[in-house]
Amino acid sequence: MPNNTKSAFLEELSKRYGKIYKLENSLSLYDVGEGAARIYIRYSKVHSKGQTFYGLRKNDLQQLEGYPSVVCFLWEGQKEPLFIPYSDYEDIFHSISPASDGQYKVQIYLQEEGNSLYIANAGRFNAEAYWGWQQLHSIIETSQLIKMPLLSHFQVQTLIGSIGMIKGFDIWIPRNDRGRLDWSIADPFECMSSIPQKFYSVEGVLSQIDVIWIDRGASKLRALFEVEHSTPIYSGLLRFNDIHLSIQNTHATYNVVADNERRSVFVNQLNRPTFKISGLDESCTFMEYKNVFSWHKRIYEDRNE
Repeated sequence: MPNNTKSAFLEELSKRYGKIYKLENSLSLYDVGEGAARIYIRYSKVHSKGQTFYGLRKNDLQQLEGYPSVVCFLWEGQKEPLFIPYSDYEDIFHSISPASDGQYKVQIYLQEEGNSLYIANAGRFNAEAYWGWQQLHSIIETSQLIKMPLLSHFQVQTLIGSIGMIKGFDIWIPRNDRGRLDWSIADPFECMSSIPQKFYSVEGVLSQIDVIWIDRGASKLRALFEVEHSTPIYSGLLRFNDIHLSIQNTHATYNVVADNERRSVFVNQLNRPTFKISGLDESCTFMEYKNVFSWHKRIYEDRNE
């Protein structure tokens, strides 16, 4: 790991939280605040197409279990660290096996339509809620955790549509859902009147997707979201798979949105042979409601600063 990147991070960490301690038998595990949290630091260069590559050692992850802990992903030129709470993904790592070298292979995809965490053999997960020092501070100071309201299916649709609007995309939401969007939690936005003509072959499937972000003026799919509040996750994956197989050379991201309790269901369903053969497992992301809520809060506040 380049000394300048890691050293700069550790120096800032010490300024914020006092003396830090390196755990035994690891070059990358640290204790912060005398047991207040554990941090696993990983570094990667940014490769082509905005990809970073990491190896997470199984033995190191085991030392995070039972503690308030994060995996911190670093790369050169990064504006803020990315802190992934290990507790959010502990069950996922338990459900898969590391590579022959004892490491789980992980990537961060840096994309305009939403940065995501990819775990080999598990899938992609939205990472937008995990940026910045506030994420670490919230874990250390649990009393300051953001209290997220209970959100309905249509409120989640509203927030996702609002994020896309703020980011400059055209928005598609099924016509039957538009009257139930909640403008008390987001600024009103216009929805597209129809699916772009170039997608006529899958218009019937696309029109059912809960939220779609489309490049303004280019008719290019950028991100698709299925909000699985109570409906089977498998049905949303099948719709994504139809689109994935029917539209050639699309680099759109596919996102299943649900509460955290359904994360393991997402992993089990996405690992079906049909989705591995089609390649959907490489481009489909799980996004929690709190990811949506935090993402909207951050991007809305940034726009209005």
